[in-house]
Formats: sequence, structure tokens, C-alpha cells
Amino acid sequence: MKKETLDLVQEWDKTFPKSEKVEHRKITFANHFGITLAADMYIPKGKEGRLPAIAVCGPFGACKEQASGLYAQTMAERGFLTIAFDPSFTGESGGHPRAMNSPDINVEDFQAAVDLLSCCETADPDRIGIIGICGWGGMALQAACIDTRIKATVTSTMYDMSRVSGNGYFDEADSKQARKSARISVNAQRTKDFMSGEYARQGGVVDPLPEDAPFFVKDYYDYYKTPREYHARSLNSNDGWATTAGTSLMNTRLFTYAGEIDSAVLMIHGEKAHSCYMSRDAFKLLNGDNKELYIIPNAVHTDLYDGGGKDLIPFDKIESFFTEYLK
Repeated sequence: MKKETLDLVQEWDKTFPKSEKVEHRKITFANHFGITLAADMYIPKGKEGRLPAIAVCGPFGACKEQASGLYAQTMAERGFLTIAFDPSFTGESGGHPRAMNSPDINVEDFQAAVDLLSCCETADPDRIGIIGICGWGGMALQAACIDTRIKATVTSTMYDMSRVSGNGYFDEADSKQARKSARISVNAQRTKDFMSGEYARQGGVVDPLPEDAPFFVKDYYDYYKTPREYHARSLNSNDGWATTAGTSLMNTRLFTYAGEIDSAVLMIHGEKAHSCYMSRDAFKLLNGDNKELYIIPNAVHTDLYDGGGKDLIPFDKIESFFTEYLK
């Protein structure tokens, strides 16, 4: 497969400290749409032979220098070979136009990561798992529906982006009229974009932050727009997605075959997260005694991005889950 040559930053520019317990390198790989993806590979020091491997992505609109990299590095410290990748059209990955998304392409991004790990000489192709954070939790669950090489899936503070795009937050726009209004707006923008020759951006997390913003918006602001986790390549930290990027998500529904996932699934969510209803509802679709919904008391949505300063990411739980199901 032909790969695009990407200009990758080689110096450490993550929002978390570099661990001395792992080796780190930049890699690239291509998906089936011909898009070259950029990733950070983390290899535990002192480990020999083929290792259980995990691909990590998310949150939706973040970059691999933020939460996904933290998860990947931490799991590598615990003995797993890991990669954290930027999805198509974002971060250091290829794909044009920029700042676009597609449920089909983004699920393929996860499958391409599994392709890579299945052929990596230091990874065990029979012991591959994935972690999806926020919107990529939904993409991870969708990938588990189709890819039988995935033996275990963790979703963390999961967003069902197709549900939010079609129904609005908390399903408050779940009506024909609301969706029609959204369609009129996005299609008018498509005309404007065609005339201008550029794709307008919808803006990342709102800035400046209105005093009357709902808590979950303040939660996002605190994560993406402050020194806590700001990154120059993060869409949410800057100009956001293309305004017309959500069209395919609005017109698609994830999890049609979620009940047919035979492999193990661990869904983690914060009790106080505005998004918790999405994991609770998606979990009801799953079948089998190798599925678990794990709720973190008092945690909000972004607490599971970086721990929220309270060490709330249950890495021990994640490690024990993968240890059991990636035997």
C-alpha cells in the first residue's frame, strides 16, 4: 500500500510527561481509504517476545498528544505494546480536506491500526485490544462489531456521536423538525463552501466561555482551552471541525450489530458525566458474560481524559481486563 509522506514532529510535545519505563517512536500506516495515519508507538522496556497490543484513539476532536497518548503510554508501562493514533483528516495524520470525520472512515482507522498490530513483529496478533475515548469510544465499539481480530475493547467516557449528531444533547432535538432545521443549515453551508473554495470551521470549544454556559461546556473548556491540556494540533483546542463534517454522522446510526459482539467489552464512565446515559444505553445492547459497565463515582466527563487531577482513570481495572482477555 502506498503511504503519504508525513512531516512528523520528533520532539516530545505531549501534554503529559514522558515515561522512562517505555520506548517511544513515531510511526505511520495506511488505511483502506488510502489515508496515511500518524501514531506514537510505546514499547515497554525490558519485555521480550511478542506482546499483547492495544490501539488507542480519542477523544473526538483531540489529538494523540492528549488523552489517547496518556492511555497508551500508561498501558505500555504495564507491559502492553501500544499505539495512539490521530484519526484521518486530523492531527499529524493525512487526509484532505482537513477537520473532516466519517463513521465509516473512522472505524476503518481502528481496523487499520489492528492491521498494523497484526503484522508487527513485536506484537502478538492473537492478543489485540483497542481503547476508544469519548467519541472514539463509539467508534471502538463499532469496530468491535466488525473486526473479529479485536479480542477486547475498552470504551472510556463514551460518546455515541451518531446519536448526538442526529438527536442533539440529551436527545432534546430528537424530532423531524429539529433535524430538518439542522439539514437546511448544513446544506446551506455546503453551498457557501463550494462557492468560496474553502471549508468553514465551526470553532472548537467556545472561547471566551459564557458565564451561563452549562457545566459540561465549562468542563470541556477547562480541559481543552487551558494549560491543563491545550495542544496546537487539537481541533477542540482551536478552530474545531469543518462545519459540514457532521453530515454523515447525522445520517448514520452506530451499534446496529452491537448485540453480536462476542469479544470482551469494558465500558467505563463517570457517574456525574453529562454523557453517562450514552454508555448506559449502549451497554444494554451488548450480550454475554464478558461485558461490563464500570461507573466511577463522582467523576465527570473529562475526569477520564487525564484523571481530572484526582487519579480517576481506573488503569488497574483496565490492566486486569486486558490481562484476562488478551491471554
